[in-house]
Amino acid sequence: MPKTVVLGDEYDDQLKERLIDELKSMGAIPLSSDWSLGGSQELATYSVRIGDDVLDIKSETYVGLSLRGADALVDRISARLKK
Repeated sequence: MPKTVVLGDEYDDQLKERLIDELKSMGAIPLSSDWSLGGSQELATYSVRIGDDVLDIKSETYVGLSLRGADALVDRISARLKK
């Protein structure tokens, strides 16, 4: 069952860097990316494959930086980023 969690603010560059480092260390393979702008809202989406799972990463104005994917994978990444 997919799970979504907001990690923090979309403008937190340190959080984004830590997420990228974590994804690299887990062997994430990039699948797709997209960027759009609607009025004052900016949306960047990325999909990566880690093992057999696909993880969607979204950076959205007024919402934050979020992950969506398999429960265990999202929980694992979230826990590592809280350290």
